Amino acid sequence: MTDTLVPRGCGPAESGYFRKGCNPFAETGRSKLQNQRAVLNQQILKAVRMRTGAENLLRATNNNKVREQALLELSFVNSDLQILKEELEGLNISVEVYQNTEETFSIPLIPLGLKETKEVDFTIPLKDFILEHYSEDSSDYEDEIADLMDLRQACRTPSRDESGIEMLMSYFMQLGFVENRFFPSTRQVGILFTWYDCFTGVPVCQKNLLLEKASILFNIGALYTQIGTKCNRQTKLGLENTVDPFRRAAGILNYLKETFTHTPSYDMSPAMLSVLVKMMLAQAQECVFEQISLPGIRNEFFTLVKMAQEVAKVGEVYMLVNTAMNQTPVKENIPYSWSNLAKIKSDHYKALAHYFVATLLSDHQLNPTDDEDKQEKAWSQLHDHMSEGLMSFTILRDKVQRKQLGKAHLRKAIFYHEEALRVCGLCKKLRKIDILQEILSVAHKRSLSKYAQHEQEDDFLSLMQAPTVLPKTEHKVEMIVPQFSKVKVKDFFERLGPLPVFSAKQRWTAPRTINFCCQGGELGFTLKGGPPVQVHSLHPDCSAALNGLKEGDYIVSIDGLDSKWLGMNEVLEKFKSMGECTIVIKVSSCQDMMASVVEWRSFQPIHIATHSINTELRPPLC
Repeated sequence: MTDTLVPRGCGPAESGYFRKGCNPFAETGRSKLQNQRAVLNQQILKAVRMRTGAENLLRATNNNKVREQALLELSFVNSDLQILKEELEGLNISVEVYQNTEETFSIPLIPLGLKETKEVDFTIPLKDFILEHYSEDSSDYEDEIADLMDLRQACRTPSRDESGIEMLMSYFMQLGFVENRFFPSTRQVGILFTWYDCFTGVPVCQKNLLLEKASILFNIGALYTQIGTKCNRQTKLGLENTVDPFRRAAGILNYLKETFTHTPSYDMSPAMLSVLVKMMLAQAQECVFEQISLPGIRNEFFTLVKMAQEVAKVGEVYMLVNTAMNQTPVKENIPYSWSNLAKIKSDHYKALAHYFVATLLSDHQLNPTDDEDKQEKAWSQLHDHMSEGLMSFTILRDKVQRKQLGKAHLRKAIFYHEEALRVCGLCKKLRKIDILQEILSVAHKRSLSKYAQHEQEDDFLSLMQAPTVLPKTEHKVEMIVPQFSKVKVKDFFERLGPLPVFSAKQRWTAPRTINFCCQGGELGFTLKGGPPVQVHSLHPDCSAALNGLKEGDYIVSIDGLDSKWLGMNEVLEKFKSMGECTIVIKVSSCQDMMASVVEWRSFQPIHIATHSINTELRPPLC
């Protein structure tokens, strides 16, 4: 058996109530880390403000002495900011805090930290908007506003399990309702959202709900990565539970990149999100390889060919991640230790690929009973080219060439192992991760030991170079696209009425009270649509018209009962039950009927059928 990696499994899901987050004061490693992040964010905010003040002073003054003092202050603040950002990077590479607590022998995975935010008070802006726009008593909606604020507060400390994801998803969907209810495109609502950059700690403040929605999406992706890293990679179930969250994290972050293209926070810029998506898929591919190798790797020709190509694929995807991390402008903000770890993993897995090829060359000889054509075909797919003068079939038959090429692959494996150890040794933060150092050292010693078994005095005469092992996988990892439609959320403010009609995009008159009676058993108008129903085919001489009812009015109340959610048949039943008595209704008119029609037809998320009555029919009440 060839012992490569080990590790993998997820413990039972942590219990958590849907509306509650984790206790922010709990003494867990993750909460301590997040609290340290919050403190650093505040210190960075203070330093940024001081730097802005010094820069403004420098631009405003012509006094040389004042300019010298401003330059000195600016130099001090910039140094302080650099130190704070290095501390924040240290938190971002504290990967061991998020790993499974059981003893494992796995290279750590990189999780994303949650973006920090300040508290937001929705109360006054939403109450003012309800009174002004919907002409309703805003005090009736205090409970709904409190529910929204409680949900947001809970989302600052979500539990690291599916209930935490569900809570963040529900808040994101709730924001969609809030946006349509209270955020018109023509003006800003006075709610300031503040979110801190995950990598730099620099705050972004905007009166724009899109910042809130984008940041919540980022935290959903981040929470998926934390769920993935806490799984036990020593078991089959644990590895399955690790792969899925990273694929979902990639899907969420990719959705964020494609949907919110102009986010002011750099951690959510298209360039950074592209790198993060690549990193999540690479980590998922790494766990897929661990899944394949978990039962053990049989020292058999075709098995080793397959494993060499599978692990070479892992090395390739990490090489692409490292290349992307070192591109401008991403490299200026992504943690330096992350790009180093991607480089280490790329070299480590490339070394394993060469080790597997060396093993199949040195430990296996072509026997008369072997299928030569099958072995030759498998071998030819391992490389895109062979060294000059070498042919696949001759290598498999010639023991000397086979041995020399095997040793060449071992030399290449040792080279990559040493490069991984070198990069790890140069990074102060990675040097502190003991399990990483141990895994790299064990793999390096194993290759050295195998090379020593075949070492001869004339080794220096061999100039044969090992060709690159072609990456290939039968288990390609794809991102999982988020399906928000499966998240069932109740609109907190549904009492305002059906969203396609009662939205921030449409202007409404204050409700008018209309008193009327039936004449000859007829209303004097017909109804269409609903809910809410709309007055149609209004006779100009009927009682309702004479008392102020207008064509196109929406009936929002009948005899003191809210009717915004009543359908046409239900409203007719209400009218019919009143007989010849005076009927008291409240109606409201859309100030822009064309906008109403366009909004009704184009609104997709909520499906409400619009029914109409034949304009020639006037349903009798008796």
